[in-house]
Amino acid sequence: MNSTLPAPLKAAMDALLEGVSRRDLAARSAAITDFYRGGQGSAVAIAGESDALAYLVARLPATYAVAAAVLAEVHRAVPGFTPASLLDAGAGPGTATWAARATWPALSRATLADSNPRFLDLARKLVPDADILARNLTRDALPAADLVIANFVIAEFADPHAIVARLYGATNDVLVLIEPGTPQGFARIRAAREQLIGKGAQVLAPCTHANDCPMISADWCHFSQRLPRSRDHLQTKSASVPYEDERYCWLAVSRTLRSSHEGKARILAPPRDSKPGIELKLCTPDGVEPRFIARRDKEAYALVRRAKWGDLV
Repeated sequence: MNSTLPAPLKAAMDALLEGVSRRDLAARSAAITDFYRGGQGSAVAIAGESDALAYLVARLPATYAVAAAVLAEVHRAVPGFTPASLLDAGAGPGTATWAARATWPALSRATLADSNPRFLDLARKLVPDADILARNLTRDALPAADLVIANFVIAEFADPHAIVARLYGATNDVLVLIEPGTPQGFARIRAAREQLIGKGAQVLAPCTHANDCPMISADWCHFSQRLPRSRDHLQTKSASVPYEDERYCWLAVSRTLRSSHEGKARILAPPRDSKPGIELKLCTPDGVEPRFIARRDKEAYALVRRAKWGDLV
């Protein structure tokens, strides 16, 4: 999985940003962050063209990297799945569409639906060969597609249960939901998981089972994706570190497919490597389990010594 932006997307973004003041982008980026952290949605945060351009620099790289990582994992879970159509719901500037096309190059039809006119303007420029629809996800008709993606979208709505139901209703086969890697984001994903299992959906990933979610107390299931920062990204976010770590929660389900990952265990936290061995926190069909792999157990240690947070074992 490549977390860097595809060259054509990067070129299209650079063309849109030509001559735009980076100082102004930084100011708008800070304002957008404040809106999102204050619980406001994109309707408020992205109100003008300068906001939309600031979003391109400050947020699109991370949301692309996460979507690319998630869809690569979906592909591993169901390698035979080859969608012909995509609904990018709450598409923003089309970030998840680019990630889906990178994962499934044969994807022939993409529909992007959003209610924000500024995002729709950007989507028409960044994904000119897609169908761009002005849609309110809570009430407007949504076209059906083999693959439906909602990339950092559910938090925008007061009734997540209703939005998840509408998205699943538009899904011919696979539905992918991605939310911020916060306790609140996980609560939405956990509730969606329970809701969709109740509708008969097959869990594809990241869970390796459809049992009750075993996360308890203040713990929450989330993952992290590292991505490089461009010079514009560094300037816009007033950052000094040359990379960014984006935390996220996610869920993929299917109407028809079963995951090749069933019965395996997923690493839920960064492995702790020490001289005696490696400590792992695993989600298994039997619940969340700590596991210690001693270095002297050479065969088992060889299997996990390069394992990372989020990997299957």
